[in-house]
Amino acid sequence: MEKTKSFRELTVWQKSMDLVLKIYQQTNNFPQAESYGLTSQMRRAAVAIPSNIAEGYARSHTKEYARFISVAFSSGAELETQLEISKKLSYITDSEHSDAVALLDEIMRMLNKLSQVLRTNS
Repeated sequence: MEKTKSFRELTVWQKSMDLVLKIYQQTNNFPQAESYGLTSQMRRAAVAIPSNIAEGYARSHTKEYARFISVAFSSGAELETQLEISKKLSYITDSEHSDAVALLDEIMRMLNKLSQVLRTNS
Protein backbone atom coordinates (compact mmCIF):
# COMPACT_ATOMS: atom_id res chain seq x y z
CA MET A 1 0.00 0.00 0.00
CA GLU A 2 1.44 3.34 -1.04
CA LYS A 3 1.48 5.76 1.87
CA THR A 4 0.03 9.20 1.29
CA LYS A 5 1.86 12.24 2.63
CA SER A 6 -1.00 13.25 4.92
CA PHE A 7 -4.28 11.91 6.22
CA ARG A 8 -5.80 14.98 4.56
CA GLU A 9 -5.22 13.25 1.21
CA LEU A 10 -7.46 10.33 2.20
CA THR A 11 -10.85 10.55 0.51
CA VAL A 12 -12.45 8.84 3.51
CA TRP A 13 -11.12 11.57 5.81
CA GLN A 14 -12.35 14.31 3.45
CA LYS A 15 -15.81 12.78 3.19
CA SER A 16 -16.00 12.29 6.95
CA MET A 17 -15.19 15.97 7.41
CA ASP A 18 -18.10 16.76 5.06
CA LEU A 19 -20.28 14.55 7.24
CA VAL A 20 -19.23 16.46 10.37
CA LEU A 21 -20.39 19.71 8.77
CA LYS A 22 -23.67 18.11 7.70
CA ILE A 23 -24.33 16.79 11.24
CA TYR A 24 -23.53 20.15 12.83
CA GLN A 25 -25.92 21.88 10.41
CA GLN A 26 -28.68 19.37 11.05
CA THR A 27 -28.33 19.44 14.83
CA ASN A 28 -28.45 23.25 14.90
CA ASN A 29 -32.22 22.89 14.51
CA PHE A 30 -32.69 20.36 17.32
CA PRO A 31 -34.70 21.41 20.39
CA GLN A 32 -32.71 23.26 23.06
CA ALA A 33 -33.50 20.42 25.47
CA GLU A 34 -31.33 18.13 23.31
CA SER A 35 -28.20 20.28 23.48
CA TYR A 36 -26.61 18.00 26.10
CA GLY A 37 -28.30 14.87 24.80
CA LEU A 38 -28.72 13.77 21.22
CA THR A 39 -27.12 16.90 19.71
CA SER A 40 -23.94 16.42 21.72
CA GLN A 41 -23.81 12.66 21.10
CA MET A 42 -24.27 13.03 17.35
CA ARG A 43 -21.65 15.71 17.07
CA ARG A 44 -19.17 13.71 19.10
CA ALA A 45 -19.76 10.55 17.05
CA ALA A 46 -19.40 12.47 13.79
CA VAL A 47 -16.21 14.23 14.93
CA ALA A 48 -14.76 10.92 16.14
CA ILE A 49 -14.74 9.50 12.62
CA PRO A 50 -12.19 11.85 10.97
CA SER A 51 -10.36 12.28 14.27
CA ASN A 52 -9.69 8.55 14.57
CA ILE A 53 -8.71 8.30 10.92
CA ALA A 54 -6.16 11.07 11.47
CA GLU A 55 -4.88 9.67 14.76
CA GLY A 56 -4.54 6.18 13.34
CA TYR A 57 -2.70 7.51 10.32
CA ALA A 58 -0.19 9.20 12.62
CA ARG A 59 0.63 5.94 14.41
CA SER A 60 3.84 4.19 13.48
CA HIS A 61 2.41 0.67 13.26
CA THR A 62 -0.15 -0.64 10.80
CA LYS A 63 -1.83 -2.68 13.54
CA GLU A 64 -2.45 0.50 15.57
CA TYR A 65 -3.76 2.27 12.48
CA ALA A 66 -6.21 -0.59 11.90
CA ARG A 67 -7.42 -0.30 15.50
CA PHE A 68 -8.21 3.41 15.06
CA ILE A 69 -10.02 2.69 11.79
CA SER A 70 -12.11 0.18 13.73
CA VAL A 71 -12.95 2.86 16.30
CA ALA A 72 -13.93 5.25 13.49
CA PHE A 73 -16.19 2.54 12.05
CA SER A 74 -17.81 2.04 15.46
CA SER A 75 -18.47 5.77 15.73
CA GLY A 76 -20.14 5.58 12.34
CA ALA A 77 -22.45 2.83 13.55
CA GLU A 78 -23.27 4.91 16.62
CA LEU A 79 -24.05 7.91 14.42
CA GLU A 80 -26.25 5.81 12.14
CA THR A 81 -28.36 4.83 15.15
CA GLN A 82 -28.58 8.44 16.30
CA LEU A 83 -29.69 9.53 12.83
CA GLU A 84 -32.50 6.96 13.00
CA ILE A 85 -33.57 8.27 16.40
CA SER A 86 -33.49 11.84 15.08
CA LYS A 87 -35.71 10.88 12.17
CA LYS A 88 -38.18 9.02 14.41
CA LEU A 89 -38.39 12.08 16.69
CA SER A 90 -38.92 14.29 13.61
CA TYR A 91 -35.83 16.35 14.45
CA ILE A 92 -34.62 15.87 10.87
CA THR A 93 -36.57 15.49 7.65
CA ASP A 94 -36.60 12.36 5.53
CA SER A 95 -34.42 14.19 3.02
CA GLU A 96 -31.86 15.25 5.65
CA HIS A 97 -31.81 11.71 6.98
CA SER A 98 -31.32 10.22 3.51
CA ASP A 99 -28.51 12.64 2.67
CA ALA A 100 -26.63 11.97 5.90
CA VAL A 101 -27.12 8.21 5.77
CA ALA A 102 -25.99 8.03 2.13
CA LEU A 103 -22.76 9.85 2.96
CA LEU A 104 -22.26 7.82 6.12
CA ASP A 105 -22.82 4.58 4.20
CA GLU A 106 -20.15 5.59 1.68
CA ILE A 107 -17.74 6.41 4.51
CA MET A 108 -18.46 3.12 6.27
CA ARG A 109 -17.75 1.15 3.08
CA MET A 110 -14.47 3.04 2.65
CA LEU A 111 -13.49 2.41 6.28
CA ASN A 112 -14.29 -1.27 5.88
CA LYS A 113 -12.09 -1.49 2.77
CA LEU A 114 -9.27 0.43 4.47
CA SER A 115 -9.51 -1.91 7.46
CA GLN A 116 -9.23 -4.94 5.18
CA VAL A 117 -6.16 -3.51 3.44
CA LEU A 118 -4.50 -2.66 6.76
CA ARG A 119 -5.18 -6.14 8.19
CA THR A 120 -3.70 -7.71 5.04
CA ASN A 121 -0.57 -5.56 5.33
CA SER A 122 0.02 -5.98 9.07
